[in-house]
Amino acid sequence: MERKIYTLILMLMLMGISEAVANYKADIYSSYISGDMDKWKAVIDRLEEIRNKDNALLLELVNYQYGYIGWALGVKRNSEARRYLNLAEANLAVLERNKYSLSMVNAYKTAFYGYRIGLNVLQAPFVGPKSLESARMAKKLDPSNPFGYIQHGNAVFYMPERFGGSRKEGIENFLKAEALMEKNPAYLDKDWNYLSLLTIIAQAYTELEEFDSSKVYYEKILKIEPGFTWVKNELYRDLLQKMKN
Repeated sequence: MERKIYTLILMLMLMGISEAVANYKADIYSSYISGDMDKWKAVIDRLEEIRNKDNALLLELVNYQYGYIGWALGVKRNSEARRYLNLAEANLAVLERNKYSLSMVNAYKTAFYGYRIGLNVLQAPFVGPKSLESARMAKKLDPSNPFGYIQHGNAVFYMPERFGGSRKEGIENFLKAEALMEKNPAYLDKDWNYLSLLTIIAQAYTELEEFDSSKVYYEKILKIEPGFTWVKNELYRDLLQKMKN
């Protein structure tokens, strides 16, 4: 009887954790498409306060911190980006010590090295090679992990050629990540990471002045999520204006 009660309690706890993660994912997605980053910040602050997080929840938190730091850097809130980057790197170190999902750990290392460069460009010659090394390791550890390709793509697309950058290789990595995500239904079910990747691809094509390809991706995004305000009200409109000019 006691064993049955213990098993039931454990099942209820696991169901509660699973439901909580699903709610966090929904809140983050809603924040992403609406641009409500205060709501996003509230989610990661709540998660950070939870004690004794298991590895899966900790990795989920790192993903949300990764997204928030990128936004903070984009709007020049560098002190805030630095604060959350320190927290994210500490969480990632725990996952690495636990040898949990090491492909993802290396993918986020790549991103965080890039964020360090964003905070201090003088670090680029020293940190850039580490970023590439981590990206390659992420892909080697799990060739089916789209995040390895996303971060490798980001690293080489925006890195100067003299340091190993290649826009062609960047696009190839992004497209490989897209194909991998689209084979996994979980990424297609209101996941901010999938929309983010499509946006990255559209922006990359804009950088290359391949406006027709960029337009295809923005229209794909808006077909999936018509309420994505950043794309609808800014990026897509800006692209159409460029095409007119």
